[in-house]
Parts: sequence; C-alpha cells; structure tokens
Amino acid sequence: MKISEAAEDFLTVGRIAVTGVSRNPSGHGSNAVYDRLLERGYDVVAVNPNAEAIRDRPAYANLAAVPGGVDAVVIGTRPEHALETVKEAVELGIKKVWMHRAVDAGSVSPEAVTYGREHGLTVIDGGCPLMFGGASDGFHKVMCAVLKLTGQVPKTV
Repeated sequence: MKISEAAEDFLTVGRIAVTGVSRNPSGHGSNAVYDRLLERGYDVVAVNPNAEAIRDRPAYANLAAVPGGVDAVVIGTRPEHALETVKEAVELGIKKVWMHRAVDAGSVSPEAVTYGREHGLTVIDGGCPLMFGGASDGFHKVMCAVLKLTGQVPKTV
C-alpha cells in the first residue's frame, strides 16, 4: 500500500493514542503530533507512564489504561520501546501503528515493524502524521517530499 493511502486510512480512525508525549514539550516530536492533532479536531490521547496529565488533559500509563481504548497509535518514544508498544497493540486489537521518524532515527524499530506486520497490523515505519491529510501543513508537506528521497519516509508500507 502507498504511504499516502496508509496515512489517510490511519488519520480517519476514531481515537489515536500518541506515546512519548512529554510534560516538557521542547524538542519532542510526539508533542508536536499530539498538539497538532488536537488543534485539528482529532480525538487524541497522550500516553506517558510518568504523567497523569499533559496540557490539562489526562495522560495514561499505557494503551490498556485508556478508557474506551484507541483505534490507532503513534509511537513517539525511543526505538527500543517500540516493540513493547506494538505487542500491547496486538494484545488490544489495535490494527494501526505509526512509528514516528523525521530527520533522525525516530521511533522506528525494525524488530517492532516485523512483529506488527506478522501479527496483521498496518505499520507505517517512518515519516510523521503531520505530513499527510488534514493534519498537514506546508512545511511538513515539503519535509515529506525531501524525506521520501532519503528513505526516511517510506513510499509503501
């Protein structure tokens, strides 16, 4: 599937969890994703085991703790934590996972990508939800085009 199709499908789900949202947002890509999705009207929740609230909204220790569950998850933590999140998504029946990556290694874990896909998940392994659809802006669209050339945004998933 083309990444644009996978991204569109991802961004049309009901509720999206964003892991790695920090109480100290400076320089955290997950905070940018969380904030923009909120601004654009998405039903989004923060996942951070060390915070009870982010921006005066509840934060949850893990995906299982979110009341009513979620339909998709953006992984914004370090890559070594991605597999744990993907395994939890599989256990909870969450079928869509996006491992955030911009100009650095981001949150992409090849082991977590393989595990997720082997268990029937759609795994977007790179790029950022802010590069697509209703969540995007001009800067992120340009960034997406450049990062596709370097391979940091996959062309297919």
